[in-house]
Amino acid sequence: MAQSPVPPAAAPRRFRPATEVVHGGTLRSQFSETSESLFLTQGFVYPTAEAAEARFKGDDPGFIYSRFSNPTVAMFEERMARLEGAEDARATASGMAAVTAALFCMLKAGDHVVAPRAMFGSCLYVIEELLPRYGVASTLIDGKDLDQWRAAVQPNTRAFFLETPTNPTLEIVDIAGVAAIAKASGITTIVDNVFATALHQSPLELGADVVVYSATKHIDGQGRCLGGVILSSKQWIADHLHNYLRQTGPSLSPFNAWVLLKALETFPLRVERQTASAARLADHLAGTPGIARLIYPGRADHPQAALVKRQMRAGSTLIAFEFTGGKAAAFAFSNALELVKISNNLGDAKSLITHPSTTTHQRLTPEAQAALGINAGLLRLSVGLEDVEDLIEDIDRGLAAAAAVSPASADAAA
Repeated sequence: MAQSPVPPAAAPRRFRPATEVVHGGTLRSQFSETSESLFLTQGFVYPTAEAAEARFKGDDPGFIYSRFSNPTVAMFEERMARLEGAEDARATASGMAAVTAALFCMLKAGDHVVAPRAMFGSCLYVIEELLPRYGVASTLIDGKDLDQWRAAVQPNTRAFFLETPTNPTLEIVDIAGVAAIAKASGITTIVDNVFATALHQSPLELGADVVVYSATKHIDGQGRCLGGVILSSKQWIADHLHNYLRQTGPSLSPFNAWVLLKALETFPLRVERQTASAARLADHLAGTPGIARLIYPGRADHPQAALVKRQMRAGSTLIAFEFTGGKAAAFAFSNALELVKISNNLGDAKSLITHPSTTTHQRLTPEAQAALGINAGLLRLSVGLEDVEDLIEDIDRGLAAAAAVSPASADAAA
């Protein structure tokens, strides 16, 4: 976390997650306010020139400049670290800023990264296209296969990057297995934990070194602002991340940090409700005529159900399902929905649906999409906080519209 003006006398007691997201990391001003304060300031005043010198040298732990650290942002970082069980955290302006910073801060020309092919399109871009421009090579593998992780290791491999469950097909990567391979070769394991959330999965406990989040998703959960966070050991952040963020400036605004702090207070309530509703909707969709494939990590028919049970505390707020009628059926389903909105965001209070082939993964070739299990009939549903019975009625409305699309017309449209 960013430095606080008054260092604590002792490490504060760690509470259970639902308590930490309400109280963790709170810094009160001289006015002893109940709610967290919003410090909208770029800079800070020093009482003397000597104090300014000490602050910049690091001898005084106070704040310097909001690009480096800010009291409101520091509270968010501390609260996220306590929720995740991490030693330290740094906030960023967006989830992709967190992913990019976590990689770029520790890599240099001549290094090598291993990652699964199955991941969010922007993450694929960073690893497959952006890093190589700066001399960092990458190898993409089937993340489910631990033997492929082992085989991909080179003498210059510095990082493993993965997301699990994956976007959008909800594949599961064995974090403990991957981390063990990494540790044997001195490789840093970075896990994007957005789809699972800190409530349902703890990558650091499973052996990962770094966890990243798009706070835009479940952490805000109400469609209001962008944000990201990187969590790791104090040593890793001091050695790699702190100065990188200080000098390059992908800073989280204090206002967004305040919004995220307030959002964390209801985070467990929202995610638990969304997960329960997602499980109910997955059961409702299972076996529906016209759906060729249903993927939900909380169901026994998930291809990696045993790993889900071992690695995750609950399922997910997301469901993926594929229509036999292809793009025409998927579009007909989406367009018929009234409650569920078409949007590429996820983790929101509102239920959202997207067609990955034409949105989040549209830049990939049809062959690349097919290799990831993404086809014209696939939809990704992020379940919100609406009454689940209303959602079921809305889903049934979409299913009726999809059923009206004939396979012949679907093939032509796809």
